Amino acid sequence: MRHRKISRRAFSKGAALSVAAAALPALHTSPAAAQQSGKGRKAPPNIVFVLADDLGWADLSSYGRRDYQTPVLDRLAQRGVRLTHAYSNSSICTPTRVAFFTGRYQQRLEVGLQEPLGWAKGAPPGSLPGIPPEHPTIASLLKARGYHTALVGKWHAGYLPKFGPRKSGFDEFFGIYSGGVDYFTHKDGAGEPDLWDGETPVDKAGYITDLITERAIESIRRHAARHEPFYLSVHYTAPHWPWEGPNDEAVSRKLKDLFHLDGGSSKIYAEMVTRLDAGIGRILATLEDTGVAGDTVVVFTSDNGGERFSDMWPFTGSKGGVYEGSNRVPAIIRYPGVLPEGQVSEQVAATFDWTATLLAAGGARGDTAFPLDGIDLVPLLGKAGPPRPRQLFWRIRGQRAVRDGNLKYIRLADPAQLQIQGGLPGPLYGTEFLFDISQDPRERANLLAARPADAQRLSAAWESWNRTVLPEAPPRRPG
Repeated sequence: MRHRKISRRAFSKGAALSVAAAALPALHTSPAAAQQSGKGRKAPPNIVFVLADDLGWADLSSYGRRDYQTPVLDRLAQRGVRLTHAYSNSSICTPTRVAFFTGRYQQRLEVGLQEPLGWAKGAPPGSLPGIPPEHPTIASLLKARGYHTALVGKWHAGYLPKFGPRKSGFDEFFGIYSGGVDYFTHKDGAGEPDLWDGETPVDKAGYITDLITERAIESIRRHAARHEPFYLSVHYTAPHWPWEGPNDEAVSRKLKDLFHLDGGSSKIYAEMVTRLDAGIGRILATLEDTGVAGDTVVVFTSDNGGERFSDMWPFTGSKGGVYEGSNRVPAIIRYPGVLPEGQVSEQVAATFDWTATLLAAGGARGDTAFPLDGIDLVPLLGKAGPPRPRQLFWRIRGQRAVRDGNLKYIRLADPAQLQIQGGLPGPLYGTEFLFDISQDPRERANLLAARPADAQRLSAAWESWNRTVLPEAPPRRPG
């Protein structure tokens, strides 16, 4: 693993950040865990996987955000490994979640072709796909190893009565089935209430970020007291639109469209993200209070690149595309006694790698009938030396991309999908690109003419991969 110091920019306002982080509880590894190496661990670790929604690459202060601080997640990075080349499997909600739940390219399942899965209201019964109950998931595979499994937050991978978390290996579920809800009314984009406890709708007052945090805390306390291994997925809806901070209930009452195109500000966005950060702090504090922090793997990442108020610097692009800003996401793992603390890794990784990583940590394996596409990252993050080269593929709304080592090939279906900003007419840029990400992370210098053989090789690799998955579905409105 290649290590480097965190840059001055990445820790902007460092003094203030250090003070804020110092106020957080330090990690106290249990004596048993302290004596156990990765190979010698006697009991499987607990697992907490935290997923933000539409959080951009530089939306954490440890990744460069300048106008607010995220001390909890910055502290988590100091206690673990912070990845700088982590990607989401897609730049839209549903496909990335399908990739995580299954550990496979989302295009292998019909629901993974939904970009994203639409609202349930108005759809013909049974017309919307989901993760089939018979398909193995991270939850079902860990459950078979004796874990209690819980999902708190956003599912967005199929609707009742045919699909749902409880049908895909989760022992408990509290949250939403759709792609997003109002933070206070908990109604989806079609105006339907969408807050559930298992498969029962519930009416519970509160800011959805706080409700998710509180249920996650309750779940940890319950299972830590029983001394049973648990896998807890905490899938926040923040900072996905609508643009409502914890004190914006009045905004909620006036809201007519969940997309909230006429609302929001950098200030409100900061309130949404810092409330998310504080909620994660409460979850981590609960791990400490219950004495299981030293025996718990914690992973944090985002489902895709950011949106209107996100910071993706230095990258180009945003949610819905195939540029670095569309798919490069913050990612942090803390694995006490197994992975080093305070390290920064340039290892290339994708969402489905977290599935393989957490399954391996829990002593579980993928089903041979549904082989994993992701890989266990622990051996790569826990060793010295250069990162392992990876070849990753993306496909969304006619756009295609492949990263192979330091090279990235992009082909757009339409010039309107161009997200490069330079002031020149769009047609001058074309729709096919080759970039050296190591030298040009902003994806500006098109090497297509200079390195045609590499472009042809990566294009052929994408075509070969594309033949192994399902054909692309018609595009949907972003969600």
